[in-house]
Amino acid sequence: MKVAIGSDHAGYKIKEDIKEVMDELGVEYEDVGCNCEDSVDYPDYALPVAEKVSNGEVDRGILICGTGIGMSITANKVKGVRCALVHDLFSAKVTRLHNDSNVLAMGERIVGPGIAKEIAKVWLQTEFEGGRHERRVNKIKDVETMGAE
Repeated sequence: MKVAIGSDHAGYKIKEDIKEVMDELGVEYEDVGCNCEDSVDYPDYALPVAEKVSNGEVDRGILICGTGIGMSITANKVKGVRCALVHDLFSAKVTRLHNDSNVLAMGERIVGPGIAKEIAKVWLQTEFEGGRHERRVNKIKDVETMGAE
């Protein structure tokens, strides 16, 4: 598995913590930035992660900003991205099992580093369950093509 990870200034610290988790799990990753705590614009980092997931360059993406909201909104504008904003372990697991989420968003101002690391670990290690959920995920994919003809 290869993961693209990005944050704005408000998510920088937890991004660095999650990179340590991926190192421990042996997950290959690409950090698209930001690499500081100076104010930056979250779409500048959400978009490259989402595009890498969309074009198949990476399998999944992780985004962190202050709340995770701006990152998730931006990422979900990109075709093929199913970004889930998660702040608890149950949601981290279910969004992979049932929704086959391929991008995880979190807010550093919402969760601390300990829970963020556990959320990332659960999300990275949980596989899509398929079955009845496959039909539902396919309906989500169909929404992307509505009006495209």
